[in-house]
Amino acid sequence: MLEHDTADLSVLYIGGTGTISASCVRLSVETGMRVAVLNRGTDGKHRTLPEAVERITGDVTDGASLAAALEGRSFDAIVDFLAYDEAEADRAVRVLGPHTKQYVAISSASVYGKPVLQTPITESTPTHNRFLSYARAKLRYEAGLQRAYAEQGFPVTIVRPSHTYDDANPPLPGDWTVIDRIAREEEIPVHGDGTSLWTITHAEDFAVGLVGLLGNPRAIGETFHITGDDVHTWDQIYTTIADALGVAPRLVHVPSELYPVVAPDWFWSDLFVGDLSHSAVFDNSKIKRFVPAFGQRLTFHRAVRRMLDWRATNPRATAPDPGTEALLDRLVTGYHAGRDAFEALAPSR
Repeated sequence: MLEHDTADLSVLYIGGTGTISASCVRLSVETGMRVAVLNRGTDGKHRTLPEAVERITGDVTDGASLAAALEGRSFDAIVDFLAYDEAEADRAVRVLGPHTKQYVAISSASVYGKPVLQTPITESTPTHNRFLSYARAKLRYEAGLQRAYAEQGFPVTIVRPSHTYDDANPPLPGDWTVIDRIAREEEIPVHGDGTSLWTITHAEDFAVGLVGLLGNPRAIGETFHITGDDVHTWDQIYTTIADALGVAPRLVHVPSELYPVVAPDWFWSDLFVGDLSHSAVFDNSKIKRFVPAFGQRLTFHRAVRRMLDWRATNPRATAPDPGTEALLDRLVTGYHAGRDAFEALAPSR
């Protein structure tokens, strides 16, 4: 149960069918909130909206379209999952501000400085990311909103998810293609030596934290990360999946810096260098103070069973992607070529 009365709270989600937002929408409906979702009028590929949700059609990238869609409307909270940069921060202040008492900005835990010099990460950990353009854009988004809060009293609450997943979206670089490779007992490239610590959070757990912040006046002007406390090495993440599949994992360890070299066209390559290769362990005491109901209820080894059940009932949606398969093959080939080169340099005995 959430701590404050949410029975008559009106909430608008911008985006509402993604990995994280779909769980937040469902929980908001379950707790009695009046929920609307604004998008271009389409459902997500694998996630549909509850029947109780009001659908509002508008283009979030067009200020005029947004203003027209929201004309005469007001909400206790607007949760924005789609904004990204300083232009979106400006649009939020100008266009969305007049329609809400609280604007919840979904940022990212990738904004914390890499490498992290002290763990666990708290909300006061320095923010910068010289490696990842996505993180820098989110920082500019945050800065614009914080400036509006300081200068105009714009009612912003900033939320930073870390690596969040659900049954339809496994927390792996390469998604279902990697799980298919594990099931076939093919070699899987793992960045670094596989021992860096990583925090993964199921979207249903994240939703408890986020929904608990809605309508709370004390959350205005505050920043929160919302992550699980279930920390794994990357080798453990892959091995847990292999165990659930009943196979032995075949892991090969590839230096993180080689991903952008061997696979420069892969979306994940920059993330390895700028985020995933660094240990990420979080102190969640702040969100727990504001939302005492928040906590990790779904551990990864249990969540894996649910993901594999979803895979079994959705074979077309979870089929391996040929492009991703080729990238993974390229990384494995590069690993073996590098190992052979190093072995050739070894002194003879």
